[in-house]
Amino acid sequence: MSSLRARGRSAFGAGPGRIARDLLAMSRPRFWTASVVMMEIGFVLATHRIVPRGAEIATMAHAVLVTGPLLWLAVLAVNDAYDLESDRVNPRKADSPLVSGRVPPRAARRIAAAASALTVLAAVPLGALFAAGTALVVLLGWAYSAPPVRLKARPGADLAANAVVGVLGPLGGWVAFTDSAAGFPWAIAVVGVLAAAALYLPTTAADHDADRRAGIDTIAVVLGGRAVFELGFALWTASAVLALCLAVTDTVVDASLVPLHLIAAPVLLALYRILLRDRPSFSAVTVVACAYLVPCAGFVVTYVDSL
Repeated sequence: MSSLRARGRSAFGAGPGRIARDLLAMSRPRFWTASVVMMEIGFVLATHRIVPRGAEIATMAHAVLVTGPLLWLAVLAVNDAYDLESDRVNPRKADSPLVSGRVPPRAARRIAAAASALTVLAAVPLGALFAAGTALVVLLGWAYSAPPVRLKARPGADLAANAVVGVLGPLGGWVAFTDSAAGFPWAIAVVGVLAAAALYLPTTAADHDADRRAGIDTIAVVLGGRAVFELGFALWTASAVLALCLAVTDTVVDASLVPLHLIAAPVLLALYRILLRDRPSFSAVTVVACAYLVPCAGFVVTYVDSL
């Protein structure tokens, strides 16, 4: 019995408090905000309102729980388990539960499997379509990190897997409140896909050195930092141009937002080029992503029926 307790402490640290902190660290709470934003955008698209009412409040909280802490733990725990070799030479990951030795890879895989099952099961009350979409994201998370598929090491496929989140997130919010994909404004989803792809690419450049030393052929390792940056900038530009075109044609995006997009687009392009060109950091990516929320906020304000 004492040996079992010892193994438990070596796997997760000492006691339930340490376990909870390690699980929280593996789920990366800073990423939960992205889930909240995507659920809110889906809600706005579906209802033309900003604030949920009555039973919608419980639905929103449920959807955020599923797509926030549960889903992120599922996909990031499996990523940590199979990226340990590169994480060990990545200064950004020095204090992660796996690199520090508090959680072994085998335990991380079990956590990922349990979190994956719990995520899908928790999604079921929100409808079959929402649960199916959640299961698809979980599968993509495993396919991205785990062999033999390991999309992370398949340039192009890794980009596509991350870009699709740009549509699945808002679509999930839409489905949670309509129980159907019918009527979803796909044009605005394309804007999100382009932006998500553009924001993913700098993260591969940020981890270029560690991935190269570990022998992981990410898109940044194969193409090089400069090419990855230019590809990301092209996608970022395409997203801004498409959003402007939608506003000009009054398609989903209200025509009144044309002046905002004419001002915001150059600023967003300049921020991307200045902050992400040379050795981008995750903090810089966060700054650019937050700036992107300005035109998003403008879209929400003009899309709703009333404030």
